[in-house]
Amino acid sequence: MKQIVVVVKPYLAEQVLDSLRRAPLHALSVQEVKGFGRQKSYLGQYGDSDYTEAFLPKVQITLWVDEERSEELIQNLCRVARSGRMGDGKIFVLPVASGHE
Repeated sequence: MKQIVVVVKPYLAEQVLDSLRRAPLHALSVQEVKGFGRQKSYLGQYGDSDYTEAFLPKVQITLWVDEERSEELIQNLCRVARSGRMGDGKIFVLPVASGHE
């Protein structure tokens, strides 16, 4: 089994969730989160005033899926969530331990 964590801009979250409606998932959770990527999202002015690093609103969708279906699902998520602009989001794929050892 794989855990897939998808972090996207809020306006993309509904599209991603719609694409998962018929997917063979074991579980799914959604959270509102804040963060930034490489762009660092600096706000304010340089010079006399201070600048601040802003945490941008994001949506984190975590799902658990059988390993055999994970690659197909990841390709679908990339297709749906990619706008081509900086900061589209991230997809993390993690192995899930059985816990019955």
